[in-house]
Amino acid sequence: MEGHVPRAIWRRRRTTDSPRPQGRQWAGRLRQGGSFARQMLLVRRSRRGATSVIDAPELSTLEARRLAAAIETIAPVSPAGPYLGPTRIDVPVRREPEPATPPAPIPLLPGERTVGRRVKFALVQGCTLASLLLGMTAIMFAITGVDSRLGAACLLACITFDGLDGALARKFGVASPFGVQMDSLGDMTSFGIAAPIVVFGSLRGEVNTGLLIGACALVAACAAIRLARFNVSPKDGRFFCGVPTTMAAAVLALSVLLGLGLPGSVMVAGVTLIAIAMVSSFPYAKLVKVFKLPPWLLILPIFGALLNPRLTFGVVVLAYLLSGPLLWAYQRRVAARA
Repeated sequence: MEGHVPRAIWRRRRTTDSPRPQGRQWAGRLRQGGSFARQMLLVRRSRRGATSVIDAPELSTLEARRLAAAIETIAPVSPAGPYLGPTRIDVPVRREPEPATPPAPIPLLPGERTVGRRVKFALVQGCTLASLLLGMTAIMFAITGVDSRLGAACLLACITFDGLDGALARKFGVASPFGVQMDSLGDMTSFGIAAPIVVFGSLRGEVNTGLLIGACALVAACAAIRLARFNVSPKDGRFFCGVPTTMAAAVLALSVLLGLGLPGSVMVAGVTLIAIAMVSSFPYAKLVKVFKLPPWLLILPIFGALLNPRLTFGVVVLAYLLSGPLLWAYQRRVAARA
């Protein structure tokens, strides 16, 4: 074309017959997008810090939806959705989680912390510690080769202090979760560990060592299971669920102290039976229920102990172990009739 002057490629075309009309539309959308960007930048934080408020001029419905879609890509929106009002849009602000406050320590002695109650609480815990220390003494007697009867006597003293701490705690009104845990740990030491060790010391050399170790270890394991189940189970005022560890330790201690004179294999079988009875689900009567039996049933063991204490002890223990399955069968029969 004559008279046409070529222009530089970087200069903008200013003729009206531009072959690129789409460029103007693209520029218009760019300017419109810039206005939305300016509106999104007009964000001020509220005083309470709960939400951010966007102040914007009057928007049409389409523009408001486009603005809300752009905001959702930047900040999360509440489940109820943003407020698409004419002049403001509320957007929640992500707040940092507050650090959790540590729980308050549980006092060892709940209630009033007077001097009198503290002395009573210390007396109860002293009984528990005495039971634990006597159990450790029984272990020392058993492993040093001293007469096992001394260890058995220490176990009987453990049983006495174990019953005394509970009775004093209820009488003085100083029962606490700390006392419950201390009592459980003391029972495990005295009745779950010391008792089978004393039995091992008394029967060592009379029976196969492997069988004796297995029976004594079974007593310790069943005592731990029995105590843990007792701590987490609801209490029944009438019956025990399984033979209590205190009763099992008393039977083992008396069997060593009396010297039943039975073969070693029979003694190991009896120790195993007592261990299994501790973790059984058979109901066994508490001593309070036993003392409510007819007087003649209580007098018979006394006369029997005067005549033949070993035989009487064996019969009483066997009768108590069998009372659990018999009572369980009776309860099942009564439930079936009902």
